[in-house]
Amino acid sequence: MPHAPRSTSQPELTALFASVQQHFQDVIVPLWQGPGWNAELALPYEALDAGHQPLPAQRYRAMACARQLYLFSSLIGQVPGAETRAAALFRSLQQHFHDAEHGGWFYSIDPQGAPLDQSKDLYTHAFILFACAHYWDKVREPLVASVLNAVLEVVTQRFATGDGLYEATLERDWSSRNSGPLQNPLMHLAEAFLATLSVREDVAVQDLLAELCTGMQKRFIDLQHGVLMEKPLGAVDNWFEPGHQFEWYFLLESSPLLRRTPLHASLERAFAFTEQSGVDQSTGAVKAMLTLDGHSKDGTQRIWAQAEYLRALTLRPDSDATLLRQLQALQQHALHAGGWYECRDEHGEVSRRDMPSTTPYHLATCYRGLADYLAD
Repeated sequence: MPHAPRSTSQPELTALFASVQQHFQDVIVPLWQGPGWNAELALPYEALDAGHQPLPAQRYRAMACARQLYLFSSLIGQVPGAETRAAALFRSLQQHFHDAEHGGWFYSIDPQGAPLDQSKDLYTHAFILFACAHYWDKVREPLVASVLNAVLEVVTQRFATGDGLYEATLERDWSSRNSGPLQNPLMHLAEAFLATLSVREDVAVQDLLAELCTGMQKRFIDLQHGVLMEKPLGAVDNWFEPGHQFEWYFLLESSPLLRRTPLHASLERAFAFTEQSGVDQSTGAVKAMLTLDGHSKDGTQRIWAQAEYLRALTLRPDSDATLLRQLQALQQHALHAGGWYECRDEHGEVSRRDMPSTTPYHLATCYRGLADYLAD
C-alpha cells in the first residue's frame, strides 16, 4: 500500500528502530537461547524472572512452543542457531503435544512432560498453523507441510460451527464444551490463514478466511462504534480491547483479499474511536479493556498491546510522527537493559517483571511491520 511522503521525523524513526531491533537481537532473543531453554524437554520455559532465572515450571503450553517456533523461524538466516532451534521446537510440538489417539494437539503438559490439560483449544491450533506456515516457508520440508495440512483439517472438521466461525475449546475427544466462538482465537485463526496464503496458493483457505471475516462482522461488530467485541453480540458482561482492535486492523489492512470487506470497513471506522478512548495521549500507553461506551474496564498497560498499536500505525496514512512517539514510548516504558516489562498498572507503575516466552512473538511481528514500513 503506498505511503504518503516521508516527514522530517523519518530519519529519527529509522535510527530509533535500529536501536530497538538491536536490543531485540542482542538482549531478548538470547534469553530464549540460553536461560529460557529447557534442554531436557527441548521446550522454552513459560517465563523468566527479572534476573533471567526460569520461574518454577507449572506447565508447558503447545501455544508457547508454537510462538517460539514462529520466532526462531523468522530469525533463520539472521541469528546463529535459529534454524537448529526451530527444528527442535517443531519436533517438540509433535513429541509432547500431539494427541496420537484423538488427533489434534493438547493444550499443555506438566513439568515432567506428561499431558496436563488435554482439552483441544482453537487458540493453540491457530498458533500451530501460523508457526508451521512460517517454518515451512523457510525449510520447505514435507513433514512440515504434512503437519500444516493436519492442523487445517482438524480446524475445519472439528472446530467449525457451520457459520464461518469456530468453537473456542472442545474436550480431548472433540465433544462439545458449549464454549461458542470467542474473538481472540478467531483473530489468531485469521492470522494463521493469512500466513498460510502467504506461502502457498490455497483456494479453500481463502474461502475459509472470507467466511470467517463475514461471521466476525455479523456476530462480533458493534454497529454503533464499529468495534469488535471480545464475546459475541448480546453476551453478558461484554467488552472490547484496543490491542485487539489494532491487531485486527493490521491483519485486514495488510491483506488485499480483506481490505474491501465489511469487517475492514468497520475496523477502519472504529480506529479513531479506539485511539481516542484506548490510548493515553500523554504517555502513549494502550489500555487493556474498555466498556462499549469507551470507559476503562482494565487500565493495565501491556507490552503486546503497545506493539500491536505500533504495527497498526505502519499502515495508517501520515503516521511518521505518531509512529516515532509510540516507538519512543515502547522503548522508554516497556524495554530495559535486561529485557522488557510485561505490564504496567493504570498509574504507569511496573506491575509484572516476569518475561513470558510468548511475548517475543508480538515484538517480532511488530518489528517486521516497522521494517516493511521503513523499506517502502
